[in-house]
Amino acid sequence: MNLSNGQTYLAIPGPSVIPEAVLRAMHRASPNIYEGELVDLTHTLVPDLRYVAQTEGNVALYIANGHGAWEAALANMACHGDRVLVAATGWFAHGWAKMARAMGIQADFVEYGTQSTIDLDALETALRAYPSDYYKAVLVTHVDTSTSVKNDIATVRSLLDDLGSNALLAVDCVASLGCDEFKMDTWGADVMVAACQKGLMVPAGMAFVYFNDEAAKCQKQLPYVSSYWEWGQRANPEILAHYFCGTAPTHHLYGLRVALDMIRAEGIENIWTRHETLARAIWAAVECWGADGPMRMNIQDKSLRSTAVTALHMGIPHAKNLRNWTQHSAGLTLGIGLGMSTPEDPKGDGFFRFGHMGHVNAQMILGMLSTVQAGLIANNIPYGTGAIDAATHVLAGA
Repeated sequence: MNLSNGQTYLAIPGPSVIPEAVLRAMHRASPNIYEGELVDLTHTLVPDLRYVAQTEGNVALYIANGHGAWEAALANMACHGDRVLVAATGWFAHGWAKMARAMGIQADFVEYGTQSTIDLDALETALRAYPSDYYKAVLVTHVDTSTSVKNDIATVRSLLDDLGSNALLAVDCVASLGCDEFKMDTWGADVMVAACQKGLMVPAGMAFVYFNDEAAKCQKQLPYVSSYWEWGQRANPEILAHYFCGTAPTHHLYGLRVALDMIRAEGIENIWTRHETLARAIWAAVECWGADGPMRMNIQDKSLRSTAVTALHMGIPHAKNLRNWTQHSAGLTLGIGLGMSTPEDPKGDGFFRFGHMGHVNAQMILGMLSTVQAGLIANNIPYGTGAIDAATHVLAGA
C-alpha cells in the first residue's frame, strides 16, 4: 500500500518549503515594470535584506541561483590571472573554486575534508607563504550544505587582520542566511553571497551579493568588470531596470516582499532560535537511533553543526533504501548525500541529509522524524529506541 498521497514534504536543504502567503503573492498578472507599485515595492526590499544579514552595507540583486551569486561576487573581486584562496569544508567550496577557475582566476585550496571546520593554523600557513596582496579574496562557506559544517567567520576575519592581509573575506551564506546566526558587519565579512530559495522561502531564481565599502573600493581598482555582473549600478539604481540589468524578476519580487515581511514579524533572532531548537530535536532523535544502529551525524561537534541542514551517514544500502521509502511510500523527500563519495561508496549513497530551513515548525519536524522511524522499520534497518520521545522533550522544553 502507498501512503504518499496528500501534502508532500520536501525536507531537502533547498529549495525549501514555500509559505502559502508567498505563493499567493506571486499568483498574479505581470505588472508594469516602468512605474507604479512594483517600482516602489522593490525599493523597500533592500533595507529588509540588510536586516536579515545584519549589515549596513550594499546589496546587489540578481536573477540567478547561488552559482550566479558566486560568479557575480568573483567578477567584482578579481580578474583573469588573479588569485583567490579557498578554505574548503565541503562540496560547495569546491564548486566556488571551480567557478573561479572557469573565469581564469587561479584558486588555491586549503582542504579540510568533509567532517571538519576550518583549521586556522593551516589557513595561516597558506597565507603567510605569500605577500599580503597575493590573494584578492579568501572564499569561505559559512555553512556548506553538503557536509552541514558551520564555520566561524569572525575568527577568519581576525586572522586576516592579524596577518595584515589585503584579501577580501568572501562568505557563502546560501544555506545559512535566515536560518543560522550570521552578522555580516560584526563578524567582518567584506562580501557575502546568498539566494532566495532556502532561508528566504521564495522559489529559486534570485540571488544576492552583499558587499561593504572596502570591497567596493577594491572593485574600482580592477581593470574590468563584466557589465552584467557589475554590482555598482545594481546597488545604487536610478530606475528599476538597473537593479537587474534589464527586466526585473517581477513575480519573485512580490513573493520576496511577503517573505521579508514574515521574517520581520518573527524577528531574526527569534528565527535563529527557532532553527536551533528544531535542529536540537533532530539531533536528539538521531543520537537515539544511532545508539543501536548505523545512523551517524556527519559533524560530531554540536557547536560546528548548522541548524539549517544535517548531513548523516548510514552506509550502503540503508541510506538509499530509507530515502526511497520515505519519498515513494510516505510523501517525505530527504536530501541526497552530495559530494560525500568515498572509495567504498563512489556515489555517496550511504549518506543523506535532513533539510530543516525556512518555513518549518515543530509539527513538521516531528512528522519528518516519525516518518523516518517508520522507514527504518519498513527497511529492517537497526535503530535505537526513544528517538521520538527525545525530540518531543526538546520541543516541549523550548
